[in-house]
Amino acid sequence: MDNASFSEPWPGNASCPGPTLGCSNASSLAQLPAPLAVAVPVVYSVICAVGLAGNSAVLYVLLRAPRMKTVTNLFILNLAIADELFTLVLPINIADFLLRQWPFGELMCKLIVAIDQYNTFSSLYFLTVMSADRYLVVMATAESRRVSGRTYGAARAVSLAVWGFVTVVVLPFAVFARLDDEQGRRQCVLVFPQPEAFWWRASRLYTLVLGFAIPVSTICVLYTTLLCRLHAMRLDSHAKALERAKKRVTFLVVAILAVCLLCWTPYHLSTVVALTTDLPQTPLVIAISYFITSLSYANSCLNPFLYAFLDGSFRRNLRQLIKCRSAS
Repeated sequence: MDNASFSEPWPGNASCPGPTLGCSNASSLAQLPAPLAVAVPVVYSVICAVGLAGNSAVLYVLLRAPRMKTVTNLFILNLAIADELFTLVLPINIADFLLRQWPFGELMCKLIVAIDQYNTFSSLYFLTVMSADRYLVVMATAESRRVSGRTYGAARAVSLAVWGFVTVVVLPFAVFARLDDEQGRRQCVLVFPQPEAFWWRASRLYTLVLGFAIPVSTICVLYTTLLCRLHAMRLDSHAKALERAKKRVTFLVVAILAVCLLCWTPYHLSTVVALTTDLPQTPLVIAISYFITSLSYANSCLNPFLYAFLDGSFRRNLRQLIKCRSAS
């Protein structure tokens, strides 16, 4: 068995299957400029604080406000759970970075790797499910009909199916994750069998295809089809309602795709670069890799603002719950 460092920042020289744990080891950290060595834990801490606050607010409102229990909000709830889990374990990532080694044991190593990958895959797949749901609802509304079978119970079943699928997808990462000594320091790494290079490339392609290409392509097809069909419709007596639907959907499309692609495309493009070139671990390359990782982490704290805080109903329910809690 040969080991591939789970914690190197640049995918070309590491087996980080996602924006993963630490993404730093003793050799790469030694090359970090002092300002960057300070900036990385600060940025991670800000992402953690904002993510915890935002996702906690989303969970609080969606679980406490009866009017918020809708099909769409159930998917948002599951997305917030995934993001909340990730931000809860982000302090371990920060500790790993600062200590320059893994002090938490092998079981915790496997657990954190699994949670990290749950976030990587579940976010985009719940976004895909939400996109499909929005497509069906908007088209049904525009055509003055109802969506058959769209119930809260059905949404629960779909959510459980997504979690089950993601569990199967992330299981290999938890299996390969273990502790290993590298340069005299205990690290949480992915240990691949021989030939190591083949398994490493397979893991990168696995994440690229299942974690990005398929869900993002599906989302783009759904929204492109939706917008084309909406804009092709002739305005009738429901012209004003349809026009509002067009504007609302257009805004959501731009916001969702822009944030999703902004956060995840650089990381997955770096995978392509890693698979096609052999980049040296220079300070510039390491700095760029940490910036890319930070962008992917930031998705977990941006989602609450994107899916919930832009909703006037959510803001009203949040204010009401805060007032009631203050009064009590």
